[in-house]
Amino acid sequence: QVQLVESGGGLVQTGGSLRLSCAASGRTFSSHAMGWFRQAPGKEREFVAAITWRGGSASYAVSLKGRFTISRDFAKNTVYLQMNSLKPEDTAVYYCAATNTDTVVAALYYYWGPGTQVTVSS
Repeated sequence: QVQLVESGGGLVQTGGSLRLSCAASGRTFSSHAMGWFRQAPGKEREFVAAITWRGGSASYAVSLKGRFTISRDFAKNTVYLQMNSLKPEDTAVYYCAATNTDTVVAALYYYWGPGTQVTVSS
């Protein structure tokens, strides 16, 4: 069992940066791949970034690569999402998720956090 709680969201101006954190509890955190997804109002949830359970490889949505960086700290049981050069279209609720396979498919993630709101003003 893995429990996830996101933090770090908020209101930022266009071009600004935020770092989201996802604190995980549970003994099996280190054996799970972790992902970030987002959902904007009226839109479907979309993949943002994922990192393998070993932490050695990351995947990104093509449109976000170069602006967003995912990382994980095994000692702190935490996954991060560094977001730079934010745009109004990045406004969404951001979710952290965990799974036991390296994947970018949301349906294959079975632990989810409650989400954190990110709002980028123009």
